[in-house]
Amino acid sequence: MATINNFEDLEIWQEARRMYQKVLVLLNNTALEKNLKFKNQISEAAGSVMDNIAEGFERDSRLEFINFLSYSKGSAGETRSQLYRGFDYGYWDDKTLNEMNAEYKSLASHIANFIKYLNSSNVKGQKFKDR
Repeated sequence: MATINNFEDLEIWQEARRMYQKVLVLLNNTALEKNLKFKNQISEAAGSVMDNIAEGFERDSRLEFINFLSYSKGSAGETRSQLYRGFDYGYWDDKTLNEMNAEYKSLASHIANFIKYLNSSNVKGQKFKDR
């Protein structure tokens, strides 16, 4: 695998960003003005997926990166739960729910696979390169 120097080059971060953009479109095309707390919750959960990938990468430690990837995967699950809540509120239909949940499950699976890859690596990360 080639060395990646920027979190923006990670496929899982790019996928998380695409999913965040889909959530924003969903939120901007529904009647959520009366439920701003929910709107903020799902936006924060979806944003946390990509943000934790970036933060973990920037820590320059394989083990810390794995830890933040775990947070990111958890945030993907939280976003899926929020999507169910939005469906229960009546903000979107079951087709939208099923499509978005399938994409978040796929993203979570990609994150899990990347965690497995990093767990099998002997590279410690830049933070520990000279130790």
